[in-house]
Amino acid sequence: MTRWLTPDERAAWVGLSAVLERLPAALDTQLRRDAGLTHFEYWVLAMLSESEGHTLPLSALAGLTRASLPRLSHVVRRLEERGLLRRSPSPHDARVTDATLTDAGWLLVQEAAPGHVEMVRANVLDALTPEQVGQLERISFAMLAKIAPDAAPAARRIAGRE
Repeated sequence: MTRWLTPDERAAWVGLSAVLERLPAALDTQLRRDAGLTHFEYWVLAMLSESEGHTLPLSALAGLTRASLPRLSHVVRRLEERGLLRRSPSPHDARVTDATLTDAGWLLVQEAAPGHVEMVRANVLDALTPEQVGQLERISFAMLAKIAPDAAPAARRIAGRE
């Protein structure tokens, strides 16, 4: 039997769906204009920038970026061609490929971050009260735990909520 949405649930879903459709395009537009990156490319570089030695195994980077290995490999290849990161065999396990942020990649992340943060603030956080920001955090992590339970711990770690 179908559990139809209540009017309140439907309204919440319609609002969330509209945000999910429009926010990625807004983030992409700003990052393409200011840094020549998509939001996903920026996220890949940002995850490397926050990692020890600016290096991660591709499998770990896939988990942090919530990407399939084929999608990540395609994006990593493009970023490598632009000189923003490099791939190499892991010194710990030759079967593993590491991605390392280059100096050019680090510089681009640093240059792109202020505009990206301002875009996030202007389009998401400034619309909320401090109480709503806390609610959004709890709601987001609750949904992530259902959608991708394996990704939730890494997301909490990135968010500094471990």
